Amino acid sequence: MFAAASAGILVVMAMLLARALLGPTLYDRILAVNVFGSSTVLLIALLGFLTGRPEFLDIALLYALINFAGTLALLKFFRHGDLGHAGEDT
Repeated sequence: MFAAASAGILVVMAMLLARALLGPTLYDRILAVNVFGSSTVLLIALLGFLTGRPEFLDIALLYALINFAGTLALLKFFRHGDLGHAGEDT
């Protein structure tokens, strides 16, 4: 059962890589990379459960935080051209 779930997640990750490489717009590619990171978190947690190592869940949570921060950084970079932009000048 869990092996089938792992295989399903790997298939979804392969499709997401295709979308990230062939996406028509930049935002489609960023979304595909973000969902790929979320799928990776699921896969790490599932493999930790399969191997009986609960510390994999800590690694998965850390990876989820890095994925979220990286997505926000990418979106800010592509919108403003740099990461140091503070916002609207009033």
